[in-house]
Amino acid sequence: MPTMPSPPTPRFTITFLDTAEDDLAWFRPSERKTVYDAIMRILSTDPETESKKRRRLRPNPIAPWELRIGEYRVFYEVVGARKVRILAIGYKEHSDLFIRGERVQL
Repeated sequence: MPTMPSPPTPRFTITFLDTAEDDLAWFRPSERKTVYDAIMRILSTDPETESKKRRRLRPNPIAPWELRIGEYRVFYEVVGARKVRILAIGYKEHSDLFIRGERVQL
């Protein structure tokens, strides 16, 4: 009996708030590419499954989810069934979070 192909993986549409685009633009071009490529690769298929890279955050003023890409942090929310909205992008230095060079508290 031939093997049936598996159904296509659900794809999520990814949008960026204007402020998140500004956050991304703050980084050097090579950093932007690293962060953007990871967002598209990881969050377009399974943004709501917790893993080493993705975790649900306790209530805070920034976002309900965090994606870790090395020292970079992408804060996002899932809207409806197939949309991910990027809310903020920053980086960690030790235990401090910075967005556009400014220290931020979660």
